Amino acid sequence: MGLVEIFALARVPSILLLGAVYGAYVLTGGVVFWKLEGNLGREDISAILARKQQVLKTYQCLNSDGMDAVIAVLQDASKAGLSIKGNQTSDGFWKFTSSAVFAATVVTTIGYGNISPKTAAGQIFCVFFALFGIPLNIVVLNRVGKYMLTIERNICDFLQGKTTHPRCSRFLVHLVSYLCGVVLFFVVPMVVFQGHEGWSYSQAIYYCFITLSTIGFGDYVADSNPEQAYPEWYSFIMASWIFFGLAWLALVINHTIDILERLHGFLNGWWRRRSGVEETDPPDNENPDTQVEQEEAEPVKMQKIDD
Repeated sequence: MGLVEIFALARVPSILLLGAVYGAYVLTGGVVFWKLEGNLGREDISAILARKQQVLKTYQCLNSDGMDAVIAVLQDASKAGLSIKGNQTSDGFWKFTSSAVFAATVVTTIGYGNISPKTAAGQIFCVFFALFGIPLNIVVLNRVGKYMLTIERNICDFLQGKTTHPRCSRFLVHLVSYLCGVVLFFVVPMVVFQGHEGWSYSQAIYYCFITLSTIGFGDYVADSNPEQAYPEWYSFIMASWIFFGLAWLALVINHTIDILERLHGFLNGWWRRRSGVEETDPPDNENPDTQVEQEEAEPVKMQKIDD
């Protein structure tokens, strides 16, 4: 009896197989990041320590304690969004435009981490602001995404009535919509950020995806360089890009989830055919996958009855 037959007889739930694939995917990513970034991290530490020793040798009047004091001042200035080069300082993070962008990152759960409220009143307000703002953001983005999808489907239906190849026309509409989204939410912002932030194109496209996917590492944040003078429209355009880009990327991710679910169904069917063992499916009330599907379908049915 082969391994396939053993798993088939054991009736391994699909949730366990998905969990194993998920765990393997995450661990593989961890290994890749470790190999790619681990050596660089050690090199950065060595380079920084060498630069510190060089500064102490160049400015002999500055001892190690004085160096630590200067570093502490620089760290505090960086946290406040200030530039202390020369005798001038910037306005810091909490300008109106920066505060509005911060509010947008709160309700969208991006959370870069480069700016956060420090006062007790500001922290308490942030809690309640996020408590009501995050559900509101989800509802609004869901509605905007549905409008985008409706427009795309209407175009598909219109073109299908004008051609004898409906599947081909639907595929072309989806392809064009994806390409337009990539250009509008990735390529154009990449060029803008490269020009105004001084990033490379790879850094700009990396920032675009990390932001719109709400990962928000905070290593790159637009409109936050205290030594850079930004135009007045920059923050408004950035906030609009985040809002509509989130809705578009959510649609793309939903399509990706649908593709993965279909792939899972195909592989599950192939596994059963490959096993060559006749199986009698357990009753619906004992099958975890069926229970999940029923639980997800019941609210939809109730909603239709209410309507």
